[in-house]
Amino acid sequence: MKRIFLVLLVLVNVVVNAQQHKSNPYFPPEGKWETRSPSSFGLDSIKISEAINFAINNETKMPRDQELAQALSFGKEPFSDGVGPFSERGDPSGIIIYKGYIIAGWGDIERVDQTHSVTKSFLSTVVGLAVDKGFIKNINDRVYKMLPPVEIYDNTTYRKPEDMGKAQFINPFNTPHNRKISWDHLLRQTSDFEGTLWGKPDWADRPGEKLMEAYSRNRSEPGSTWKYNDTRVNALALATTLIWHKPLPSVLREMIMQPIGASNTWYWSGYRNSWIILDGNLVQSVSGGGHFGGGLFISALDMARFGLLTYHKGNWNGKQLLSENWFDLATVPTKANTGYGFMNYFLNTNKKLLPSAPEEAFVHIGNGTNIIYVDRKNELIVVARWIDNGALDGFVSKIIKAIGK
Repeated sequence: MKRIFLVLLVLVNVVVNAQQHKSNPYFPPEGKWETRSPSSFGLDSIKISEAINFAINNETKMPRDQELAQALSFGKEPFSDGVGPFSERGDPSGIIIYKGYIIAGWGDIERVDQTHSVTKSFLSTVVGLAVDKGFIKNINDRVYKMLPPVEIYDNTTYRKPEDMGKAQFINPFNTPHNRKISWDHLLRQTSDFEGTLWGKPDWADRPGEKLMEAYSRNRSEPGSTWKYNDTRVNALALATTLIWHKPLPSVLREMIMQPIGASNTWYWSGYRNSWIILDGNLVQSVSGGGHFGGGLFISALDMARFGLLTYHKGNWNGKQLLSENWFDLATVPTKANTGYGFMNYFLNTNKKLLPSAPEEAFVHIGNGTNIIYVDRKNELIVVARWIDNGALDGFVSKIIKAIGK
């Protein structure tokens, strides 16, 4: 009888703890993140270890020097030279978060490394903040109507005689095609933006083998075709900087990273030639990734905090930092590519991206490969750095099996 009572007591405690986790989700305070063992949640510790070993053993084969890796990846593209900073990466690293708690980690999770196109998810976040503030009334509004002329920083005192008559401002969205582009088109990479920004022509980014065809082709109607293109991402970054009238890293730090308790070690960079004069101040227009250098340099721990924020649809410990509606929009499949939402939310539509994961899961992905995997069905967030892209599904599959839901 006593044994039955003890068993019932244990079951009651399990139910109470489960209800507490559900009603009072855990948010790590600044400078601290509670760690619990997988077994404390009834998870398979051996399978978790197997997943971590799988990630480590499937380290990317690309060089650790990110400048060299960029040259090997994109060196055949015209005008592909790096114009922003690169770093040398560390060992594979990552964190597994279950019900908000760290249940496993590997490598140096505090090391600051280049996160490449995961930066795009931070960029779309500051666009969302501009919508919440009312700076952007509607994401379907045309971008060009809202932007002032852009004065490029030039450290020379006088213009040369041969510069007479040349434009002293740029208006990258003021062309017959680009005037059709909305914020939604830019967020979904369906704008087909035309032009050269920071010395990088749009047509030269991932042009394929037929360069002349890429250079001279007719433009597609905005919204009709999808193309992963960093020149166009950088056009969004510039437009968003002009909307905020201040550097985007400052917006991100004040409104997102500080409230979620992120460290002070992350850094968001642009290019050496992407400086503008804005309201009399010298401001760098940041990049949306490391394709030409720059982008976000950040630790796995801070990436995990951002992942937890997106898991909770912008809510952090009861405070709505970014509207829930923004995350609903970010995960709506793009018509021209149903595996993509807002940048850089890669969706698992029809389980094409990760066959082993729930269809509603999404992943912030950057070259490297760097990922923040967000899975509400399994109450799971995973950060993995420097894993081979072809190993992602196998890695996620092993973690899900360890949870056993």
